[in-house]
Amino acid sequence: MEELKAGLKGVLKIVVEEKDLATHYGNPGVEVLSTPRVAALAEEAAIAAIREHLPQGNVSLGGWLELSHQAPTPLGMGVTVTALLTEVDGRKLRFEVTVEDEVEKVAEARHLRVAVDLARFNEKVADKGKGGD
Repeated sequence: MEELKAGLKGVLKIVVEEKDLATHYGNPGVEVLSTPRVAALAEEAAIAAIREHLPQGNVSLGGWLELSHQAPTPLGMGVTVTALLTEVDGRKLRFEVTVEDEVEKVAEARHLRVAVDLARFNEKVADKGKGGD
């Protein structure tokens, strides 16, 4: 994982759609960007930051996400999500994420991803599905 180094950045831009709203996630009457969607965007931006830098056959999996959603963003407004890789500790990849709409910062997050060999991971999943160790 020599190519993975602090400073890699992933940037994602969206316009808030109906599917992104809190109403879509079971919170009727709350017509703003939902916290679950913000969490997903944080992960997507982190993945974008490192996708081209992972060793062949590796992917990254989310380990944890600490998110502070601080301000509402209405339907139709643009949002920019920036994930900065701040630390590489073996297979552990730590990110700082900021989410901004056209007016203000709306969220920030700390996120851990772990680089894994996809074939080995899929074997473990298949074994688990069979009731194995």
